[in-house]
Amino acid sequence: MPATPRFRQGAGRLCLDFVRTLRHRGSPDVVEELPDAEALLAWVRQCGPCADATGRPEAANARELREAVHALITAARAGRTPDAPSRDRVNSAAAHAVPVPHLTSAGHLAQHADDPVRATLALVARDALDLVTSPSLTRLRNCAGPTCGALFLDISRPGNRRWCSMGTCGNRAKKETLRVRTG
Repeated sequence: MPATPRFRQGAGRLCLDFVRTLRHRGSPDVVEELPDAEALLAWVRQCGPCADATGRPEAANARELREAVHALITAARAGRTPDAPSRDRVNSAAAHAVPVPHLTSAGHLAQHADDPVRATLALVARDALDLVTSPSLTRLRNCAGPTCGALFLDISRPGNRRWCSMGTCGNRAKKETLRVRTG
């Protein structure tokens, strides 16, 4: 039986899944999911294209990139120019080489990078730059969960999705509504 994924995915963009690694952002229940190199490697293996990533990456740099991506997205959503340090950090990360696709002997698509963590973070940065300059920015939402703080891309046809995930925050809200009605 496969292991349960360690990190939440499904925000609709790689950069948003990366930003989610600071869970419950802005609440007293904030949880850092990238405290060390092992956690960063686990995120890259689970969420990035290089499932066999190895090495001893610097988690502090990754957290700084995550916060710069969050600042860039926040500024863009508010119609403001992002601060120079955040913009420079994201631009710098985006300048690195990204994973290179290749077809394996079994006919499967695989990705390779000499530095898989740096290459995956380059993808994150490039995705953030694309998001903040695209029409998709108008479909970016904050989860309605009171302590969640997650951002997600609402690709629903009516554009009225409220929860980062129906399996977590949406389900909690439904249970709470039912408890209040029956209580």
